[in-house]
Amino acid sequence: MAELSLIEELRSRSDWEVLADDNLPGKQAARVKVPADKLPEAASLLTGRGAFLLTMAGVDRRPVDGCFAVYPVFANPKDGLIIEIEAVISPDRPVYPALTPVVPSAHWLEREIKDLLGITPVGHPDPRRLALHPDWPTDVHPLRKDFDAGAVVPRVSGEMEFCPVEGEGIYHIPVGPVHAGIIEPGHFRFSAFGEDVIDLQAQLFYTHRGVEKAAESKDFNHAVLVAERICGACSVSHAVSFAQAVESLAGVEIPAAASYTRSILLEMERLYNHVGDIGNMSAGIGFAYVVSRGAILKERLLRMNMRLAGHRYLRGMVIPGGVRAGVKNLPEIIAGLNGLESDLGELTEVMLSSHSLLDRMETTGVLPLQAALDLGAVGPAARASGVDRDLRRDLPHAAYGDLEFNVPVQQQGDVLRRLKQRIDECRESFGILRQAAQKLSRGMLAVKIPDLPPYRTSVGCTESARGANVHWIMSGPGNTIYRYMVRSASHCNWPVVPICLPGNIVPDFPLINKSFELCYACLDR
Repeated sequence: MAELSLIEELRSRSDWEVLADDNLPGKQAARVKVPADKLPEAASLLTGRGAFLLTMAGVDRRPVDGCFAVYPVFANPKDGLIIEIEAVISPDRPVYPALTPVVPSAHWLEREIKDLLGITPVGHPDPRRLALHPDWPTDVHPLRKDFDAGAVVPRVSGEMEFCPVEGEGIYHIPVGPVHAGIIEPGHFRFSAFGEDVIDLQAQLFYTHRGVEKAAESKDFNHAVLVAERICGACSVSHAVSFAQAVESLAGVEIPAAASYTRSILLEMERLYNHVGDIGNMSAGIGFAYVVSRGAILKERLLRMNMRLAGHRYLRGMVIPGGVRAGVKNLPEIIAGLNGLESDLGELTEVMLSSHSLLDRMETTGVLPLQAALDLGAVGPAARASGVDRDLRRDLPHAAYGDLEFNVPVQQQGDVLRRLKQRIDECRESFGILRQAAQKLSRGMLAVKIPDLPPYRTSVGCTESARGANVHWIMSGPGNTIYRYMVRSASHCNWPVVPICLPGNIVPDFPLINKSFELCYACLDR
């Protein structure tokens, strides 16, 4: 007897409602309404059939229909399938059985939902606060609709909760949240025996700006300005993810010229990030020559961005429906990239021929494959550990479905492989940019977005330099945003960094941390 397809198996459950949904991306898309107590069962079924968790949003729907709801979204690239689960939750008892025991990658998403919306995942293995710090009142949830974003919230006393690490000879090293360099804040607590790290725990979310709250009630054309400012280094990726969610919800297809322009912008963004990261990784071991040369190459790319799009970080180009303007000076930019590719090759050859660099990086900060899969690591960090996943190929967006490229994958998951992963991905990006420049033709750059149906949901996702950025939206009346949820690549990858520390020494932390090169701002939002 032939095996049921995933959709057929979902439809076979008598108390689950399965609806085809064109408002979600992918070759196939479906929305599954399940009772809240069946959420783990539904999630387990999906992951058992090869799907993985893209994101998970909680929503205060009380002003609309008197309830709360949670929306886990899964992807199955093998079938080009996106499935969104919807579970309604009573406001009288806002609880549901946690997904984390069956889908570990939901762990931070569920803790955020608890903090920001007061919807409790019962049975979550780590119910501590995450997005809200101990001085925030326990009964104030900023993403509920009755919370006034302009209100001054009184602070309360409280202490950060860290899992205890005890034993003879164990001592604790607190680092941050204020650091010596000009970087964003994060508190790291090392438990060490001598120099050997036994455990690392991180407290982040010091730069929470309320981005999702700020987008509520905004017209979607204005909200894209919020999206591209989530992260300075991934402006294009976030803007495209948001725009795709709006476009899917509206049921429109952007022009080919806009698709190729988006791919060019996304790859230029990937290149300047990767090239900068390749240089910065050597800062953790004091290899000043590589750091300075990497900074020079990154600066050349930023200047190319300025000539290409009028902004060093490529802001202002992406809009729902396409792009605001065409790229400029493209032949000149491509010629410049040819020279930069050669210079990058010379720099990475110097790096990989340095025995002292290889000695510091090899076997350092290993992220095991199973941990990367379980916790939902994304991007170069995941691919360096053997996770063969890239949304440019698996859920094609912009013009990637019409471009030829390989997805490099390493195996050992150490710092050296995260370096090599970026080097290999740069090589692919140069090729993608040449193809896209050759195929880009004149034509319409944008289409008009019709009025959005209110209280419908959609998702948009891109493969940024750090991995998958996923934006989930629920529309409101009058083309506004009712709920906006951003799950950045850094949100997936920060939880795996502490896993890479035990077995290494304290001085290895800057090197290991740089090899992930994660963003605090787009994690915190």
